[in-house]
Amino acid sequence: MDQQSAHRPSNLFYLSRLRRPVVDRAEGIYLWTKDGRRFIDGSSGPIAVNLGYSNPAVIEAMKRQMERTTFAYRLHFENEPAEELATALAEKLGYLDRIFFVSGGSEAVESCIKLARQWAVATGQPGRWKVIARMPSYHGGTYGSLAVTGDGLLTDTFSDQMRVMPTVPAPTAYRDRDNLSLEERGLRYADMLEERILAEGPETVLAFIMEPIGGAATGALVAPDSYYGRIRQICDRYGILLIHDEVMSGVGRTGKFLGGDHWNCRPDIISLSKGIGSGYVPLGALAAPERIVKPVLDMGGFQHGHTYAGNPLACAAGLAILQEMDRLDLVDNAAKMGDLLLEELGGLAKRFPFIGDVRGKGLMAAIELVADSQTMQPLPASYHTNQKILDRAYERGLILYSRRVKGGVQGDYVMVAPPLIVTADEVREIVSILGDSLEAVARELDLPVAG
Repeated sequence: MDQQSAHRPSNLFYLSRLRRPVVDRAEGIYLWTKDGRRFIDGSSGPIAVNLGYSNPAVIEAMKRQMERTTFAYRLHFENEPAEELATALAEKLGYLDRIFFVSGGSEAVESCIKLARQWAVATGQPGRWKVIARMPSYHGGTYGSLAVTGDGLLTDTFSDQMRVMPTVPAPTAYRDRDNLSLEERGLRYADMLEERILAEGPETVLAFIMEPIGGAATGALVAPDSYYGRIRQICDRYGILLIHDEVMSGVGRTGKFLGGDHWNCRPDIISLSKGIGSGYVPLGALAAPERIVKPVLDMGGFQHGHTYAGNPLACAAGLAILQEMDRLDLVDNAAKMGDLLLEELGGLAKRFPFIGDVRGKGLMAAIELVADSQTMQPLPASYHTNQKILDRAYERGLILYSRRVKGGVQGDYVMVAPPLIVTADEVREIVSILGDSLEAVARELDLPVAG
């Protein structure tokens, strides 16, 4: 009996009709299905389960909170877990010391955009409303976050119902074939932002939103170092807020608490999610400095909110997650295991010439697959190479993550991003299974293999 027919009928629907095995339990970096199969989570779900599964301290903290209350509406009560988590986050974020909790990444990005707009109105700049984003990029599935998402495959259907924001090219400097150094290319990509600001009219531009390290749309994209400081200079020059979307790259994932901490490019507002809830609870946050929040509150308050904002159960879990990350020194482990992961992926690139790039920071790494590593010409979209690799890995008990890196239409990558508790032996096992999967796809598509 095949997998599709083995399933009972379902009233659920999601992205497609694809059915998967029924999960039974999970622990560490592993999940087991009802039929007894074991899977290694090589992508932390959708790059979310930073702490790994079934951490006893987090589960115990959730149990303790459930015995007290699972809900307290923020307009009726304050609650200690939300206050304590906000304080713990502020201590890690420094100047970004005002926290607004939400339930997920799209809500977090939406909150950042709305805070920025209300700040502009409160400070006498109502003409500022445009949020410049990058193409390609991904910032969420709600209309506000879709409006700053650079991916036509996701946005075109809904463009008539929202105000799509202007974009600049994402800094895919590794693809360029010119006489410039990487650092010169980084400056050129940053300067494209200034050109767009001038074209739009600086007095109309509110903010620039970017992922410090690319996520779903660009597969662990890291710009040249020169890019980040120049972006900050340009935003300062025109009085524009810099928003860092740290939903995927934040909370230790890259070997720093924030992805942006790798560079001297201090944002004005950040969004967090995924790792802060680590798969235990729906949780996200906006973080901003007092200088941005104060004018908004002075004007009458933040015109925004969600039913589960600051939920005590979610915040109790979030606080325990941060405490466990500190106890286990997981940010440092992400840095060390990330170095090993990139080294091992580099070994795969020598073996498989259709790997055109290996990139990332910490445990947020990716390989990009190309037809020609000299020209970076993508593989034909009809090959569906990335999906084939995910399927072959899944058959071998390894979960990976992928989309396409050219507006969702072409350009294949595979992201490797296991939980931050991963060990060196587990990193090597993940890369070994990925290598076997690449070998199988190379035979299937007649792609070259060295040796």
